[in-house]
Amino acid sequence: MGESETVLQRTGWFAYPDLMLYQVARFFIVLGLEMQSVAVGWQVYEITRQPLDLGLVGLAQFLPGVFFFLVAGHAADRHDRRTLLNICYVGFLLCSAMLLGLAIRGSRSVHLIYVVLLLLGLVRCFNWPASRALLPQLVPAEHFSKAVAWNASTFQAATILGPAVGGVLYAAAKGPEIVYGLATAASAIALWATLFIRSRSQERAPQEMSLHTVMAGFRYVWREKVVLGSISLDMFAVLLGGAVALLPVYASEILKTGPWGLGLLRSAPGVGAAVMAIFLARRPIRKRAGLIMFWCVGGFGVFTILFGVSRSLVLSMVALLLVGATDMVSVIIRATLVQFATPDEMRGRVNAVDMLFIGASNELGEFESGLTAHWFGTVPAVVLGGVGTLVVIGLWARLFPELRRVDRLHPDL
Repeated sequence: MGESETVLQRTGWFAYPDLMLYQVARFFIVLGLEMQSVAVGWQVYEITRQPLDLGLVGLAQFLPGVFFFLVAGHAADRHDRRTLLNICYVGFLLCSAMLLGLAIRGSRSVHLIYVVLLLLGLVRCFNWPASRALLPQLVPAEHFSKAVAWNASTFQAATILGPAVGGVLYAAAKGPEIVYGLATAASAIALWATLFIRSRSQERAPQEMSLHTVMAGFRYVWREKVVLGSISLDMFAVLLGGAVALLPVYASEILKTGPWGLGLLRSAPGVGAAVMAIFLARRPIRKRAGLIMFWCVGGFGVFTILFGVSRSLVLSMVALLLVGATDMVSVIIRATLVQFATPDEMRGRVNAVDMLFIGASNELGEFESGLTAHWFGTVPAVVLGGVGTLVVIGLWARLFPELRRVDRLHPDL
């Protein structure tokens, strides 16, 4: 048994104070963004009453990543990643403060909200590769898979608490001001925690920005079929099967609840994901990782369909809980595969490509959901999305046999 394993068993994750600071910062930034997301969704729907406008909320946050993700990945490989995180957290703080200012002024313009969301998307574009590439520098390699699972648990804890608190506060205050104010404060706490992180940076040869170096992440992902298959499977499955953008419509029109019900619905996937992440942190996947990923993405599609047809708040929450649990298995497998397969000097650019795929699945998926709901209706849009996810699984099983055959995520597991 190695020395780091002995230390870990004796002191737990407190053996790595920089990792703990990273987790504190991540918890508060995600907490603030999730609270804010509920408030933005309900505020936009109250103003326009149009599902398509909820889709535009996701599109506004996705577009900056399309244009800047290559630059963001290169920046994460060229500059100090902790410094980039500090800058991003300042950006999150300013975006929340701008939303607070608009709410205090009583603005009824969704266009101004979209402008702030575009800026928020730009900040997220630079935050994702820097944050993901920093994590392997905070813990020994033999503990990285568990660190990914605990990191996912921290994320999911924030995604559980954030929407619930945001929805309740929005309903109690009859407006978004207090939610945006707390999101601003959460960003400030995350910034404070990040200032004290001391990463174990590896020496990386400086690279001038050029088309060749910027596109290196794309070339690497295209060459490594297991990496390409895992992130593209997740992208298309969630792109088609995501129903989060339409939760305000379900809460208001179908399940007949208010902002508090929206908060509960938004929190339900996080509950399932957090339970699964804690389970996988204690019982890591040791074999047949590829097949497990395919089966769990299939479960994601089935439970999305169940949510789509439900008319009961309890059944809807159970379906969303299972959506979150199955999705978390895919998230952990993909994240571990990508990080272990990628050299440190390229992690920023590869994670930037991963960010584009995930952004396409989440924010672009929200736009797809809003658009199909505008065309076909809310319930058909969600059901068709779940069916589309199942179709994608069948196609990817044939296109990426290498991913199907993945057994162990890492030799040490």
